Amino acid sequence: MVGGFLGTDLNVMSPTPPAPGPTIRFENLTLGYERHPAVHHLDAEIPGGSLVAVVGPNGAGKSTLLKGVAGELRPLEGHIHIEHPPGRNHAALAYMPQRNELDSTFPVTVFDMVAMGLWHEIGAFRGLGHAGRARVRAALDTVGLAGFEPRPIGTLSGGQLQRARFARLILQDAPAILLDEPFAAIDARTVEDLVRLILSWHAEGRTILTVVHDLGQVGRYFPTCLLLARELVAFGPTGEVMTETLLARARQLSEAFDEHAEKCSLQEPA
Repeated sequence: MVGGFLGTDLNVMSPTPPAPGPTIRFENLTLGYERHPAVHHLDAEIPGGSLVAVVGPNGAGKSTLLKGVAGELRPLEGHIHIEHPPGRNHAALAYMPQRNELDSTFPVTVFDMVAMGLWHEIGAFRGLGHAGRARVRAALDTVGLAGFEPRPIGTLSGGQLQRARFARLILQDAPAILLDEPFAAIDARTVEDLVRLILSWHAEGRTILTVVHDLGQVGRYFPTCLLLARELVAFGPTGEVMTETLLARARQLSEAFDEHAEKCSLQEPA
């Protein structure tokens, strides 16, 4: 049985609070696949240290936006600027895609999967060492998976696997964190525990973008909201964005979008 980590010290990513997270700025950003836009002409600025829910109808471009920020998808047009404050000596991002993008049949143990979070420190040829192994165990303990180290990831439930993925994020110790549907298809207790961890990262000043489908969770936990429907519908305080009028506008835009349209451009014809 998985125990929660309520009452556990969550300040396990850095021994001291890090510098504020980076500002993320979208400038006339168009992202897509095979030159068909999934997000187009997006202009917005995410201040450093923000906790932002990315919301919108199915197919609105939410996951595509995170892939663009993570560097997995090159812009068709425009730019993504990630601006780190003075004193931040690396530009690391921690990106957790949707759980269905992980092959849980791959023969790897929970310990080894979580230890991959230290890759940025140890590289391909250095061993973990005693200190590294202790950090992996501490991260697992923080997410309530103490004792699960030798288990194959394929034996975990959905909630347990998500806890293990969050343990790996702890070890990445990144100033910016991108989470794509971290609460999908997991039990309520795990959601509560993972939300608490996210809120602790926010309190440390990290910049966090999270794709969320449950609008109740958005209202309870996320102070800022970015509403997408292939294009920006609204961005700002959650209470001002999550209105019936703007949500209806997002649904209308998403339903009207032509999936086979050519790549749009701001360039005027000669």
